[in-house]
Amino acid sequence: MTKKISLALVILALTTSCVSKKIYNDLEAKYTELKKENRTLADENAELLAAKNQLEIDKETLTKDLATVKSERDQWLSDYTAANNKFNTLQASYKALEKNSNEALESNMKKNRELLEELEAKGKALALEQERLNSNSKRLQELESMIAEKEASMKKLKETLSKALNSFEGKGLTVHQKNGKVYVSMENKLLFSSGSWAVGTEGKRAVVEVGKVLAANPDISVLIEGHTDDDAYGGSGPIADNWDLSTKRATAIVAILSENKEVSKQNLTAAGRSEYAPLGSNATPEGKAKNRRIEIILTPKLDEISKMLNDL
Repeated sequence: MTKKISLALVILALTTSCVSKKIYNDLEAKYTELKKENRTLADENAELLAAKNQLEIDKETLTKDLATVKSERDQWLSDYTAANNKFNTLQASYKALEKNSNEALESNMKKNRELLEELEAKGKALALEQERLNSNSKRLQELESMIAEKEASMKKLKETLSKALNSFEGKGLTVHQKNGKVYVSMENKLLFSSGSWAVGTEGKRAVVEVGKVLAANPDISVLIEGHTDDDAYGGSGPIADNWDLSTKRATAIVAILSENKEVSKQNLTAAGRSEYAPLGSNATPEGKAKNRRIEIILTPKLDEISKMLNDL
């Protein structure tokens, strides 16, 4: 109110033409000071208003927090009441148990002793089982190592055969490894004339090379399989059909391998498969050519592995 009166006096003074220059200047300075003070008060008022708004926001937040705390307090009180009731119930049960007769107590103690004895027996059984499992784990590691060694040796054998038979590549001879075994497959065009079981010169040379590798690997079982296409055997003599022909061709390969005195004959087995294990379709000349073949299947001896498996 005082500021408004002072401002009015300044305005009045300015409108009065009879005031002196000094008074006029004083009033003008006073007016300027009042304007500055008014702006300061306006800024303070704005800051106070912002502070008031922030306080209202803080109040609202605190009110919500208070409500949350009250809710949590109520929940804790509820939980405490429930726990206390449970405690009282358990305490009552305990007191009831204390009132049991000596006979009932003795009965319970006997049951506890029996349970402890049973638990001890199961503990011993568990320890024995754990010991057995540890032993089996060690055997499994040994078995895995042994299998890995067999795989490595068969891989090396395949590489050795491939190198030894390198000159026969493209002549109907292939070497590959599958399912832990090494297969040497030779088409009939390398070995036999049509309907014959006599091995030609080039084919015999290939079989001799296989024999040299087998002589250096005496722990390999060797299965020689003869295969034909589905054309009926049309020759004469002691051969009746494709079964006979495929078997005769397999034994002819065995005979050549056996010429190498260092090849163990106990490791050799001959078998005729006739037309019943084809590689290709017998409907095409190419398929028939693939089916007419000798397969020498090399298998590592697995006696030790089988024994370990049986002991697990």
